[in-house]
Amino acid sequence: MQNCGNNAMKEQTSRWGDWLREHGPRLLLFARQQTRRQEDGEDILQEALVKLARKVDEGSFVGGQEAWMPFLYTQVRREAIDLGRRNDRRRKREETVVEDEQRQGRGEDAWFESAGCDGERRALLEVALKELPRKFSEVIVMKVWGGRTFADIGDILDISMNTAASRYRYGVEALRKRLTGARIRGDL
Repeated sequence: MQNCGNNAMKEQTSRWGDWLREHGPRLLLFARQQTRRQEDGEDILQEALVKLARKVDEGSFVGGQEAWMPFLYTQVRREAIDLGRRNDRRRKREETVVEDEQRQGRGEDAWFESAGCDGERRALLEVALKELPRKFSEVIVMKVWGGRTFADIGDILDISMNTAASRYRYGVEALRKRLTGARIRGDL
């Protein structure tokens, strides 16, 4: 009985292999044309193939083997668009950080430099900020030290202006609680 299952699995694997040998080069060429880098083309093709394999395995794929190519062309295109958007958002965030540092003329160490903030306090504030969930800390940093508006922050992080404001409020409240604990202990 188990041999029958193994044979069916080998046959299915062989069919996939034959199909990929026949159609893989065309799909890879298409995927590479959809991306900025060759490696990205290979990655998005792999993602598309995994999605197809899962759908076929689950039995949720509509159509037979003849529908695989149209599905994969569409999926590769979608994956390329998603990858491009992710890369653009990341690049925009990175550029914003560089612009902020250049505008302030300082690096990361200068966040808390002021007449009223000694080295120990600065270290406590930096640690507390880094312990916050990233979604809160990045909004606080962009708002307070980057001088960005909630609309700017929303655009940079690809979230709504209201979500940026909400994350700021929650983050500041969490920061306040952490620093209140430090003040009670006498650390601040």
